[in-house]
Amino acid sequence: MNIKRLEAQLGPWVVRHRWMVLILSTLLTLAAAFGAQYLTFDNDSRVFFSKDNPQMQAFDAMERTYSKSDNVMFVITDPSGDLFNNKTLAALEWLTEESWKTPFSSRVDSITNFQYTYADGDEMIVEDLVTGAMDLEPAEIALIKQRALKEPLLVNRLVAPTAAVTAVNITIQKPDEITHAVSEVATYTREIARQFRESYPELELHHGGGLMFNHAFMEASMEDMSTLVPFMYAALVLVMFWLLRSFTGTLSTFLIIGFSVAVAMGLAGWFGMALTPPSANSPTIILTIAIAHCIHILSTFSIHMRQGESKQEAITESVRINLEPVVLTSITTAIGFLSMNAADAPPFHTLGNIVAIGSIASMFFSLLTLPALIAVMPVRTPRQEAGKYHQFMESFGDFVVRKTKVLTYGTVAVVVLTISGMAFITLDDNFILYFDEDYKIRQYADYTMDNLTGLDLIEYSLNAGGSGDINDPAYLEKIEEFANWYRQQPLVSHVSVLTDIVKRLNKNMHNDDESFYKIPEDRELAAQYLLLYEMSLPYGLDLNNQINVDKSATRMIVVLKRATAVQIRHADEVARQWLADNAPPEMATYGASISMMFAHISQRNIESMLVGTIVALLLISFILLFALRSFKIGVISLVPNLFPAAMAFGVWGYLVGEVGMVASIVGSMSLGIIVDDTVHFLSKYIRARREKGLSAEDGVRYAFTSVGKALMTTTIILVAGFAILTFSGFKLNSETGALTAIAVLMALVTDFLLLPGVLLKFDKKKWRGNDDEKLASEA
Repeated sequence: MNIKRLEAQLGPWVVRHRWMVLILSTLLTLAAAFGAQYLTFDNDSRVFFSKDNPQMQAFDAMERTYSKSDNVMFVITDPSGDLFNNKTLAALEWLTEESWKTPFSSRVDSITNFQYTYADGDEMIVEDLVTGAMDLEPAEIALIKQRALKEPLLVNRLVAPTAAVTAVNITIQKPDEITHAVSEVATYTREIARQFRESYPELELHHGGGLMFNHAFMEASMEDMSTLVPFMYAALVLVMFWLLRSFTGTLSTFLIIGFSVAVAMGLAGWFGMALTPPSANSPTIILTIAIAHCIHILSTFSIHMRQGESKQEAITESVRINLEPVVLTSITTAIGFLSMNAADAPPFHTLGNIVAIGSIASMFFSLLTLPALIAVMPVRTPRQEAGKYHQFMESFGDFVVRKTKVLTYGTVAVVVLTISGMAFITLDDNFILYFDEDYKIRQYADYTMDNLTGLDLIEYSLNAGGSGDINDPAYLEKIEEFANWYRQQPLVSHVSVLTDIVKRLNKNMHNDDESFYKIPEDRELAAQYLLLYEMSLPYGLDLNNQINVDKSATRMIVVLKRATAVQIRHADEVARQWLADNAPPEMATYGASISMMFAHISQRNIESMLVGTIVALLLISFILLFALRSFKIGVISLVPNLFPAAMAFGVWGYLVGEVGMVASIVGSMSLGIIVDDTVHFLSKYIRARREKGLSAEDGVRYAFTSVGKALMTTTIILVAGFAILTFSGFKLNSETGALTAIAVLMALVTDFLLLPGVLLKFDKKKWRGNDDEKLASEA
């Protein structure tokens, strides 16, 4: 159908069939929303990584070779400064035993069940370091303390050198097919922590670990959805009512928002999408998009009502004028968010897809359901030629036209100065700092790093060459050398390596002579010692987490303290170079761990999203060229669309400096939103030029008076909405809100101050009879 005919006929059709439209809208929304019951929340940290992510593949290979490293950790402090006493050791025994009952647990490590070895004549004894703590004599406790603080496998990992802090670490073998496993483990271990605090109130306990960080990601998102999102809804409704001065318009908008969000989330459920911390923000973003559509339609409707038109005439004209820009902005917004499928992290695919669905849904609801609602609801709008907002925008538009040169050059200078701030941005991340200090998981992290050990790991599978070759003294000497080199590196708090066990066994088998605390010179002796040791280990405490099945490789774990993503990547790069320079070729390997995966994800996301954003921008520009039916205007539209996101990052560079994974999505996300202002402004400008035959100057004035108030209103609402996200204690949400709010504000600045100047500079000719008018008539 010809676009002009559709514009003219849609409004009257909706008014005539308003009840049918409302009933069908409600039924379709309910049918779609029914799928929300199938939504799940995936709180596994691996959800951030695609199957072809190289760091993910390396980590999967590591876990298949050895064991999984998901963990829950209890950190216990004795305020007396010495945990080696009967009561504290008994508490640790109890906690260790209870930890074995944790769902999906495969291993529990603590100082009490540490498999200590010593010589008894010609025999090697392997037993728990602590047994029957309450019955131990002071001399026995003193010996236990001495042994624990000399053991490299324990110090700075499970016990602090000060002897005041220790940890109980639970290794979790979480089945991939059980989605609620993380929540189940979190619930059980929290109950253990509660019982421990009740039974031993004199001891301080912190509860965390990698699995608890996964759970905290989910809880932070759910907390924001239950607190900030309702607050945002309330704040936006109040702001909207204050700006629109219309109960009917506010209520109608609220219903359109609800319909749009319900359809998007419901279809996400029908399509089997799983919510994650990023995609949990989908309703918030859809809310802002739906509000923008409604504001433009209601604003135009209000203007025509004030000019004395009937309700039906005002509805018809509002739909006619806004049909093209609403359709265009919905499609371009959807494209912007769909470009997030280029991200390396799948959760951003889900976020983009859900918001794209919501954008298209809000388009239909805004153009069909909203006019039908207005048609059946009472509307009281005073008849007056122009309200104060209309007069203000008329004066402002005239000011912009008169001062075009000064404003254009001034705005260009501001744009350049602002974008220059990007030079101060460093791309880095520390995922522990994603939680502010009010979160218990952050308190655990800070306390653990200050008093015991680090939380970031780099794991290496060091190949010995062939089956059984891990017993080769030359191999053992080399991994010992590698471990000692790593212990000298910055930020390294602990290194776990097989040679620490081998050296102790060699000493044990020589009657605990300290001079034999070294790697055996004979391969057969090393093999015998390890075999004897493994045969003596209890279930769950074997060496499968350090030695592969055919004994051709061992696992070395490096623990880093307070390391950022850049520092983790650098540590691995330097280590790989050391191996290349000092070790046999077969030992060359890459570091693998959850920490390594996250250390690379920001960089990989930024690289992939840069391509996705460029493709989206080109596609949006092509659509605008075709839809606006003017090559010149289409090119001009690029100006206000290119700068706002860059200006936002520039402001961020001046004020904050560091940005991480958020940087990878804000560009495409803000692009999908800021295009809206440009499309609405240009749509009104083109209408003035084509339909009314106005000059470029008068076309700019018309655009300001017809859409200026709506653009200001939507900007205030969008900035307010995203600014509320900045109050989140979860960095991923707060930084996304802050950067998007700045980008939206910058979009209004460029549309109001820079775009008019570009139009007046490059669009001076009359439109009637020129190529654009011919193209318009052909369309």
